[in-house]
Amino acid sequence: MNHAIKASGLAFLAALSIGSAAAQTPPAELLSVRKIWDHGGHNAFTGLTRFHEQWFCVFREAKAHVSPDGTIRVLRSRDGQEWQSSALIDLAGFDLRDPKVEVTPDGKQMMIVGGATVRDGAGPAKENQSFTTFSGDGSAWDPLHWAGPTNHWLWRTTWHEGKAYGVAYDVAPGVRAAQKYGTKLLVSEDGLRFNALVPQMFTENGPTEATLRFGKDGTGYCLQRRDGKPSNTAVFGTAKPPYTDWQWKDMGKYFGGPEFIQLPDGRWFACGRLFKIGEPPQTKTVLCELDVKSAELKPVLTLPSGGDSSYPGMVWHDGQLWISYYSSHEGRTSIYFAQIKVR
Repeated sequence: MNHAIKASGLAFLAALSIGSAAAQTPPAELLSVRKIWDHGGHNAFTGLTRFHEQWFCVFREAKAHVSPDGTIRVLRSRDGQEWQSSALIDLAGFDLRDPKVEVTPDGKQMMIVGGATVRDGAGPAKENQSFTTFSGDGSAWDPLHWAGPTNHWLWRTTWHEGKAYGVAYDVAPGVRAAQKYGTKLLVSEDGLRFNALVPQMFTENGPTEATLRFGKDGTGYCLQRRDGKPSNTAVFGTAKPPYTDWQWKDMGKYFGGPEFIQLPDGRWFACGRLFKIGEPPQTKTVLCELDVKSAELKPVLTLPSGGDSSYPGMVWHDGQLWISYYSSHEGRTSIYFAQIKVR
């Protein structure tokens, strides 16, 4: 399904940008947004990349947000407007979740990293395992390779100088119930075998989903969601090579499904789930400028979103920012693809 909403009909969305300053030209403008998939009962948790001059978007398709039947849908598009299903990845007995996709350093394959859980119905996971799979065309994917230690969720990886780095958080059943997650920094030279570079990376107030990026000077950056108590505000970490000594700052905002990238001009932008203050509070998927020195998130654009929403993928292409995400603001939880001009 393709359902486009043009910018002329979206002008009012600028007013929803959390904390936006009046009488200033906003640094980001929503040019268009398109619903690209709503065939599953619940479509969510996206990843986005370009490979062989095509777009590829991956996400979980299942009956519900929490259910035992999660599969990974792969969509492809040449122009970002018309999308077709390229593959459906499943594994009997497992709920496959949170896929992220990127191109390997040699440029010959795409790699998906995700999580596989065993659960009864909508109950909590009894066992968790991360996986990777590879494809040279987006249609035929390798059998899933178990990656990293059992009951540690390798939420996203980033290739840097020939190695895949990723933060895995502890999701053992007892730990999850107590919200006492801790994280490990894992590294791999082939995307198959991951070892702990930092066995205890961050442990305060329930760190969970994390994205790693690397600056032009080699500095490592980590944007980390937290779900614990008394604080669930995100934290931002920095480290110099060899990435074994991390310094952390509290970002002062909850930020779910965190993704961020550096633009060619050096600026950083992040996208994820924020809460819009009001009665009742609203959940929105929001694009933010990110100051990596002060660890500050400055919201600049609210995407059409609400309810069950977020988990974006971000790609800079042809001088514009492209974002995949999911949202339930139109009823069924669906996948969207946004084109954004950054000034």
